[in-house]
Amino acid sequence: MDHKLGPSVRRLFVVAGERSGDRHGAGLLEELRSLHPGLGFAGLGGPEMAALAPEVTDWVEDAAVVGIVDVLRNYPWFRKQFAETLRRVAEVQPDAVLLVDYPGFNLRLAKALRASGFAGKITYYISPQVWAWHRGRIPKMARWLDLMVCIFPFEKDLYRGHGLPTVFAGHPLVGYHRKRLLGLRRENGLIGLFPGSRRREIGRLFPVMLEAARIMRAADPSLRFVASAASPRLAAMMEQITAAAPLDGLTIETGTAYAMMQRVECGVVASGTATLEAAVFELPHCLVYKVAWGTYVIAKAVMKVPFLGIINILAGHQVVKELLQQECLPETIAAELTRLHSKPEARRMLTMELRLIIDGLAGDEPYARAAEAISSLVSGQDPDLGKNGV
Repeated sequence: MDHKLGPSVRRLFVVAGERSGDRHGAGLLEELRSLHPGLGFAGLGGPEMAALAPEVTDWVEDAAVVGIVDVLRNYPWFRKQFAETLRRVAEVQPDAVLLVDYPGFNLRLAKALRASGFAGKITYYISPQVWAWHRGRIPKMARWLDLMVCIFPFEKDLYRGHGLPTVFAGHPLVGYHRKRLLGLRRENGLIGLFPGSRRREIGRLFPVMLEAARIMRAADPSLRFVASAASPRLAAMMEQITAAAPLDGLTIETGTAYAMMQRVECGVVASGTATLEAAVFELPHCLVYKVAWGTYVIAKAVMKVPFLGIINILAGHQVVKELLQQECLPETIAAELTRLHSKPEARRMLTMELRLIIDGLAGDEPYARAAEAISSLVSGQDPDLGKNGV
């Protein structure tokens, strides 16, 4: 298919609000730019997107919050950012808006853009998990959006049933990460702590993980622990938490999460994108989740699926142990990590299940596939739906 953009198509406005969205947004922007070297970008994202396009503002450190309660605490700031984003879109007059994940902000933005009379195309990359929380939004999304590019194969039929053109591009983590860091081997007795990439998340989860590590080390002093920090700023926060009660055998590393997921024997991972990354790297792990109680109560009331972790949702049963809210305790985490550490057969079986699930998410060059579909849409052609689309 010819993906040449028309002469009037010069700029996309892109919005991502978390580190995972920044990473995948950057991969997509690189593919779009390779298709169309003269294409410009503006918008909101993180350091990887900003490095590719200076007119993309890095805001993820402040924008990435977890749960309704934390959003409400920061509501004045978000309201200001929302208004400023609408103003920037009106000023830039992009040919299209590309929304990357971050549904709490981006779905409202799509609605507001349509209400304001924005006539360009609106594409969503990495579908919001409305199938888990709020399926009633799907017909509205079909009115606001011109194209959904999804990363889970079951999503395409869900959106197709509501008239929203949809492409399954494959999950970008799968092939991309499996090509990285080959040759690393797991180290016996090395346990990984992955407390997330947001300050509040780390504040709630890292102390619990540290206490679990203390319990395990008291039972087996030979154990070693390594904790993953997403940025120097977050590493400093974790060092400060650790300084209050130092733990022998613990190191904190910055920016090495993927290598760690291939080095450690097993680990505990904060719910979110990192749990899928752990599965891609076939890491035996448990999932933890702890938010403000108000957020948890509301989430439980609206949740439409039996599990929180995407691996368990895809499998239809609990493959990875979920320790949520009141079960997210040092003792329960220590017990599950001790089980995984002490039982090689349990680790082997979990690794096999993770591999089978991840194999079902593979797609050929997912960023390129997504870029081609978006390019076709913006050029006034029908997206190349092919065998994976609708």
